[in-house]
Amino acid sequence: MTAEAPRCAVSQPCATVVGRLWFAWLAAFGAWLILGGVAAAHTRSISYSLWDIDDGGAAVRLRVSRLELTRLALDPLASADDEQTVIAMLPAAVRMAAGGEWCRPVEPPRRMTASEGNLVYGWRVECAAADERVIESRFLLDVAPSHLHFARVERAGQPPVERVLTEAEPSWELGSAAGAAAAPAGGTSLLGYVELGVEHILTGWDHLAFVLGLLLLAYTLRDIAMLVTSFTIAHSITLALAVSGVVEPRVQVVEALIGFSIALVGIENAWLLAGRGIALPLLVIGGLGAIALAGASLPLAGILGLALFTACHFALLRRAARPERLRAAVAFAFGLIHGFGFAGILMELDLERIRLAPALFGFNAGVELGQLAVVAVVWPLLLAARRTPRAAAWVADLGSAAVAGLGLYWFVVRSF
Repeated sequence: MTAEAPRCAVSQPCATVVGRLWFAWLAAFGAWLILGGVAAAHTRSISYSLWDIDDGGAAVRLRVSRLELTRLALDPLASADDEQTVIAMLPAAVRMAAGGEWCRPVEPPRRMTASEGNLVYGWRVECAAADERVIESRFLLDVAPSHLHFARVERAGQPPVERVLTEAEPSWELGSAAGAAAAPAGGTSLLGYVELGVEHILTGWDHLAFVLGLLLLAYTLRDIAMLVTSFTIAHSITLALAVSGVVEPRVQVVEALIGFSIALVGIENAWLLAGRGIALPLLVIGGLGAIALAGASLPLAGILGLALFTACHFALLRRAARPERLRAAVAFAFGLIHGFGFAGILMELDLERIRLAPALFGFNAGVELGQLAVVAVVWPLLLAARRTPRAAAWVADLGSAAVAGLGLYWFVVRSF
């Protein structure tokens, strides 16, 4: 059975299918616009700290995006009161202990020069003892339990080492100030990066929505294998290129394109279900033109490229006897974009070369394991639903509607 099968399998007229699909699509998009709020615009919750440790204590530098602090309804750049709240909060949220006692901040954190969209605060802590050092971060965990804090430690004469702190493991034992426990083995292990990759894909709603959109009209294991393999190869390539520094993608553009990829897959599903008319592709191209005229921050050439890609893709797909092959090509094309999205976490760490290979391998392996786990759960459910034509129609229609609505929301929000 090919990807056209749902159009033939449903028992009601196509007009009813299309009408229900458009209603559901608009409902999903509207719900996200009304209920999504600021939190829905967030990507993965992350912060970073750098600890320059010496015998007497440590110099601390913490970086967090301005958007992250909106989880606490704070904007230090817009309000002096918010600035003071953040300054008072940081030393207790990100701190160091020595010999079982918390190291004392010498002075309040001060805001430092930062790249656009980020906030950097620096301060120094002094420790009463040179015994076992422990770094702890509970920053933002109250409002974002899945928050990741990347701590990086530097000591004179030793290579830097990093570790991911989470709600499950918020503390990192470093050893004494003069000890050798800060060797790279004390950082996040290969298995730790595998776990990070699994967690990243399972909590990355935009990536999951893209995979779900592909699965909705996949009808054989061969289709699944083609789609998953294409997506995997593509995002593995760009993940490696970005993390190794060969390519430096613009984060905002990448995030917007990920939203577009999700929207296009959902719209493509609707188009195949509805009979491959010309109206839907024209609507997508017109929508891209409207976004360009509205002053989106995306480059004009990029928006025109998306319009050209959309026109060519639907033209080819309309003539294709086996649409699943072209859908695999689209999975590869957009997989390249998603790879840059996966790379964001590792790129920010600025890992040493000796740490880069295991981190890249482990993280990518984790992403793949998480992705396969999602497929293993969703695929049997789709097969069960397809045993009944009416259920198959509703799953395909409403699933495509939800994917398209989410993708449109993310694309529009991230474009501006």
